[in-house]
Amino acid sequence: MIFDTHAHYDSGAFNADRLELLAGMPAAGVGLIVDPGCDAPSSRMALELAERFAFVYAAVGIHPEDIDKYDIESYAEVCEMARHPKCVAIGEIGLDYYWDATHKDEQKALFRRQIELALELCKPVIVHDREAHADCLAIVTDYPALSGVFHCYSGSAEMAKELLKRGWYLGFDGPITYKNARKALEVLEICPPERILIETDSPYLSPVPMRGKRNDSRNLRYVIETVAAVKGMLPEEVERLTFENGKRLFGIE
Repeated sequence: MIFDTHAHYDSGAFNADRLELLAGMPAAGVGLIVDPGCDAPSSRMALELAERFAFVYAAVGIHPEDIDKYDIESYAEVCEMARHPKCVAIGEIGLDYYWDATHKDEQKALFRRQIELALELCKPVIVHDREAHADCLAIVTDYPALSGVFHCYSGSAEMAKELLKRGWYLGFDGPITYKNARKALEVLEICPPERILIETDSPYLSPVPMRGKRNDSRNLRYVIETVAAVKGMLPEEVERLTFENGKRLFGIE
């Protein structure tokens, strides 16, 4: 069975067929899904989906791109939702200097606040890091007890080595199937199999040959095939291993 450790089924891109699509996932070989929120409303919907489907779990948090939605009330709601039994992580949280390089200090402060919430609740984090590699590494290094995954990892191999040394997981998505994926494949080559997670980031980042179409968890087979080719493994081995990796990180029995 496949574990999609990062899929936004709360997204409006799934409004037309969300429930039917999710209901068919087990028959398509998808056994577990984590849906990370990006603000209070999307976190709430992720939890609603987790309550409805036994194989869906949620993460809750405020994404750096959504910092404009961050206030006392929304953060208090996130903190409350984080205690839900089907919330397995705090995320998607982190830093994004690609879309907004003018509020770096505010992003860093919110990132640290949510990390501290994760530590308080003994939950891992799902880190969004875009064009902010040095600051993300510096911040997570300040919290040696913290565990989690760098979602859709886009940093260097050198940074990956530092994270792996500290027990972090790395998330690999559709972009590893793209022609320009050289850096991501270099990271995949050095990543121990027990630290690999596979993700779709649905509805985004569709792999080849589905690129340009709405993504969903069924497309992870293309990511699995690429991981298998790079690591010299059978696809069935990658599927089994990444399923167990995800369960271990997120504490799912």
